[in-house]
Amino acid sequence: MGNKNLIITIEREYGSGGRIVGRKLAEELGLHFYDDEILKMASEKSAVGEEFFRLADEKAGNNLLHRLTGAKKADVFGKPSLKGDVTSPDNLFKFQAMVMRELAEQEPCVFVGRAAGYVLDQDEEIENLIRIFVYADRVRRVQRVMEVDCISEERAKKRIRKIENERKNYYKYFTGNDWKNMKNYDLPINTTRLGLDETAELIKEYVKLRGYMK
Repeated sequence: MGNKNLIITIEREYGSGGRIVGRKLAEELGLHFYDDEILKMASEKSAVGEEFFRLADEKAGNNLLHRLTGAKKADVFGKPSLKGDVTSPDNLFKFQAMVMRELAEQEPCVFVGRAAGYVLDQDEEIENLIRIFVYADRVRRVQRVMEVDCISEERAKKRIRKIENERKNYYKYFTGNDWKNMKNYDLPINTTRLGLDETAELIKEYVKLRGYMK
């Protein structure tokens, strides 16, 4: 018997408002919402300090240099190790992936980031998975980061470049796929055109069209 829980995953450009959309969607649909809560839960499961998970959160760092060029991916679906180099990026990701799969088995939920769409798409038991990519025009993202983080335009642009590069490398390192390849998602949405409330409404309509809710 397959897992019938509705699972929505959201990858997002920095400054696109994807996290806000995810939380709003979870509240309106009555789903559990998980973003960096995953880090605390993975820490508790592994007995590895939460700070290690936060340092590696959505970052591949120099480890990307050790991955051969091409569509290769980390072996992240085996059982994580409790001995040896338990704080290696691959092992930390295994713990996170384990937590996400367990949560998806237990309850309908929304996951933001951490390649959740890829992780859960590998689980053949999960039948009702919707993978969203939220993006926005660069000018709008810079404006939003300036407003939310209270920083200058120059700093906002630098922060966007840094975080976008980290997320891109992280996704490539663990999945072997390109983060912005829309073939990895069911529904890409530009929040510049719609706004955050309308984006959440569009996703709800998409969920209905897929037959996962009335």
